Amino acid sequence: MIQRFFNTSAFFFFYFSIVGVWVIFLPKMLQNMDYTPAQIGIIFSIPPLMRFLTPFFFLKLFDLTKNVLHITLVMMVLAIPLLYLTIDNFYLFSLSNIFFGISFGLVLPYMETYALSVLKKELYGKSRLWGSIGFALIALVLAQIFDNKIGLHFIAVSIVLSAIFAYIISLDDVHFNKESDTQRSSFSISSQAYLWISIFLMQVSFGAFYSFFTIYETQHGISLQQVSYLWTFGVLCEIVLFYFLAHIIKLDLLKLIKFSVFITAIRWLMLFAFPTSLLISYISQSFHAFSFALYHTAVLSYLYTLYKDKKLSAQFYYGFGFGLGGFAGSLLAGAVYGEYLFLISAIIAFLAFLSLCRKSLP
Repeated sequence: MIQRFFNTSAFFFFYFSIVGVWVIFLPKMLQNMDYTPAQIGIIFSIPPLMRFLTPFFFLKLFDLTKNVLHITLVMMVLAIPLLYLTIDNFYLFSLSNIFFGISFGLVLPYMETYALSVLKKELYGKSRLWGSIGFALIALVLAQIFDNKIGLHFIAVSIVLSAIFAYIISLDDVHFNKESDTQRSSFSISSQAYLWISIFLMQVSFGAFYSFFTIYETQHGISLQQVSYLWTFGVLCEIVLFYFLAHIIKLDLLKLIKFSVFITAIRWLMLFAFPTSLLISYISQSFHAFSFALYHTAVLSYLYTLYKDKKLSAQFYYGFGFGLGGFAGSLLAGAVYGEYLFLISAIIAFLAFLSLCRKSLP
């Protein structure tokens, strides 16, 4: 059990280090290279779109086997030179992101399912918090030494190390090939339509945050270093919640999801109403514990009670939410970037909350 905990924790640490560079510093890197807001929105929409499309192949055409995972890990590593070679050109970098998005999006659902299956809820939160630690350390370290090339170096090293630990984990997963074709063919989104609509809208609302939070804050007078502290503070709040998650997750899962979505709408509204207030920005970042850590774990746990095929439900959660929702959210954020960016995000998050309320009705 100790070895499994170490391996999953190490994977989460390096995987979310990649995410840290991507969402905190890549927008600034691209802005420094004269990418327009619309182009940045398109770049950030491509990996989520790949996340959305990939699960459909595994619904009818393929089994999610170890061999598929190993091929995916090779693709992740091969994406490294492509990112270096193409980042100066919007069109070529877009193509590289297609390749990277397919591989990057496929790995995490398998690892999440493994962690929940092997570590159970009691240890899952403590393992998953190492991903938050990796994200936070990247935010603190890279802010001090930031330039475009160093950002790419951090991405490259983290990709290699996360791929190594994912490979080690895959050798231990005795549950991987147990799910049958019957279970897979019975998977239905329409039976839980309002839940899936809410998942989609929730991630659409995050498009502004993941693509433009750094740019939004710096354009309102907050330094890049201070923005890195804001990201870190949000992650620290997330870490605290992950640590106590085993006790919280025993409550009604649907109520926890509804609470997380509602508090997210308040979070975006605060950023819209007080764009220059550092105090309000810190308060809004504290809500990340609920709008990411609590929401993410509660939704995954809830889906596992609804569907027999847990890996496929995780694939569709990431694909439909972080994938299609992230794709639409990034495009929308790039198109409407300006004064009302986070007001629009707040409205979308509230619609996600209303969809959950509709699901609760008989």
